[in-house]
Amino acid sequence: MIVRDFIFWLSTKKNVTDAIARRGIKHGFALRFIAGEQLEDAIRACLELNGESRRISLNHLGENVTTVEGATGVKDGYVAMLRELDRNKIDGNISVKLTQLGLDVKPGGRELCQRLTEEILAAASELRRDIEMDMEGSPYTDVTLDIFEAVRRRRENAAMAIQAYLYRTEKDLERLAPLHPKIRLVKGAYREPKSIAFQRKQDVDANYCRLLDKLLDGRFITAIATHDLAMLDHARKRIAERSVKQDQYEFQMIFGIRRDLQQEIRAQGHPLRIYVPYGTEWCPYFMRRLSERPANCWFVLKNLMVETFGSNGKK
Repeated sequence: MIVRDFIFWLSTKKNVTDAIARRGIKHGFALRFIAGEQLEDAIRACLELNGESRRISLNHLGENVTTVEGATGVKDGYVAMLRELDRNKIDGNISVKLTQLGLDVKPGGRELCQRLTEEILAAASELRRDIEMDMEGSPYTDVTLDIFEAVRRRRENAAMAIQAYLYRTEKDLERLAPLHPKIRLVKGAYREPKSIAFQRKQDVDANYCRLLDKLLDGRFITAIATHDLAMLDHARKRIAERSVKQDQYEFQMIFGIRRDLQQEIRAQGHPLRIYVPYGTEWCPYFMRRLSERPANCWFVLKNLMVETFGSNGKK
């Protein structure tokens, strides 16, 4: 928790994030978790993953767009991503963030965001693809659920993420169940207060397992998004016990994280999708990934030491 809090604090310091952004791609350590800064970089990564029998979910990084023009440009970019996936015959979808689509525009952000989301869904439907809506920080939970419900009633190719660390999530699942949607279950990567979210890992883990059991009860298509071995074992046990068909679930993991587990899941015959992020606005995402697992921090620190002192540890 101390490491996680420290990294979140660092992520609010612009001089720190600017320094990381300058070095991260140039010196390579960010490429462990980011497919690159340009769409063509991400497409190459997606093709490689498809070649390893992994589906993908492509995400263009960025948050909190506050102008109509900016949000419309993001929408056009998402549509271009879908067309590139189709042109390259890539087995995959895209993930979108609603704050990129104008949710914070004032006035009228909610209406703008929903309209742009529906336009993306329409374009995806023409290409026989789906989109997954990321869940962001708790100030956006209610409006994200509202928009998802509205668009899902019109378009069955809409899926979304929910977060196991929020107390409310079990009730949210019951709310969504009549739509029979695809749901991506994540633990949660934002810093939330104890008034609304579990703080201890063991409590988040226990809730993840409870929610997963509910998601595998036949009312949902389930995306099991975790790198936690205990959660993976629980999921595999439930899938076997309930004889869940492969078109009713998939495992999801993040580009560059626990590649050993990715290989294990595929070797066991389970469907696996890799979340592939790219773009120039990668630093906040990158720092959240660092905060989730201390080993990620040591990986980056080692590379920064090599950059500063050389491989022999001397300047």
